Amino acid sequence: MTFKVYYQPTKTETPRRENTQSLYIEADSEAEVRALVEENTDYNVELIEELSDAALAYEKESDDFKLTTF
Repeated sequence: MTFKVYYQPTKTETPRRENTQSLYIEADSEAEVRALVEENTDYNVELIEELSDAALAYEKESDDFKLTTF
């Protein structure tokens, strides 16, 4: 499954909508995604969203789409 993770780049600053970024990860569960991000980054995770086939196809059309691996 592919997940889209919305995050703030740092845990030390107050979250602001303007700073929200996203990345894409393939994993078996949302819990696995959260563990991977927390173990490998200092990001403040806001939301983890499982992408449907249609949503994934839409995201792949974007220039920003890139699967993240740790």
